[in-house]
Amino acid sequence: MQETIPAALAGERVDRVVAMVTGLPRSEVAALVEAGAVRLGGRPVRSRSRRVCEGDLVEVDVPEVGAPVALVADPAARAPVVHADDDVIVVDKPAGVVVHPGAGRSAGTLVQRLLVDYPELSRLPPAGAGEADRPGVVHRLDAGTSGLLVVARSPRAYHSLVAQLQGRSVERRYRALVLGAVESAGGVVDAPIGRSEADPTRMAVVTAGRPARTRYEVLSRHREPVPTTELACRLETGRTHQIRVHLAAIGHPVVGDARYGGSRPSLSLERPFLHAVRLAFDHPGTGERLVFDSPLPPDLESFRRGLA
Repeated sequence: MQETIPAALAGERVDRVVAMVTGLPRSEVAALVEAGAVRLGGRPVRSRSRRVCEGDLVEVDVPEVGAPVALVADPAARAPVVHADDDVIVVDKPAGVVVHPGAGRSAGTLVQRLLVDYPELSRLPPAGAGEADRPGVVHRLDAGTSGLLVVARSPRAYHSLVAQLQGRSVERRYRALVLGAVESAGGVVDAPIGRSEADPTRMAVVTAGRPARTRYEVLSRHREPVPTTELACRLETGRTHQIRVHLAAIGHPVVGDARYGGSRPSLSLERPFLHAVRLAFDHPGTGERLVFDSPLPPDLESFRRGLA
């Protein structure tokens, strides 16, 4: 749909305008902005707080109305839980598993696997702790990324973990293998991330993006079959595809990451070499600092051993 902004709406936030003309809730409008589905003057909107002007043409790719996704337990596969108590569930997610239902994926997600053993998760959104299609989810891993993430099991845990993530007290460490020889022993990539103007389905370093910081240090360097460097990465923020985008931006895309330039014929890896190896946070109930570690999964460890 498309609408021309009248004088009465000049100066309003674009997300409020879209919500008014489409009848969609603001949370859904925010998701549309994030997906590049809202445009002003033919260009994707980067920030939902952007103000509109009289005469602006706003275009919205409104999703087709259909039956809502039934968020039901999927007993076909259980979630690999490494810790669970009354407040939190820590999972070591395999590569290829999507965290929650979304466009193109309505079954087999991590959330639906968790509902098999933890049906009480479905009661969190009505209690004001998260969204209906992602109960307990406070952070995510990309489908191709493996490793540790925490899911809230109680309302107090949800709000505590969200606050810890916003306060940057949750420790999230990753192992990554990147193309090329990283010269320095370590560094920080401090560059804002937002939707790519050329391709709204991709993220990119853009001036108008959200602040993002990734620390890295070199663990090892390899020469064969092509030069690569193994890195330890630490997130200081949690933007979509952050590590993948930041490393590609400094000329060292993650090996196996076809989306951001990390594929090479001589490196046969069908998913990004990216694994969440450490997760640490304060327990929402006791305040105890919990630390979890995950070794490289067999596919990445085997690939790594083949390097020289």
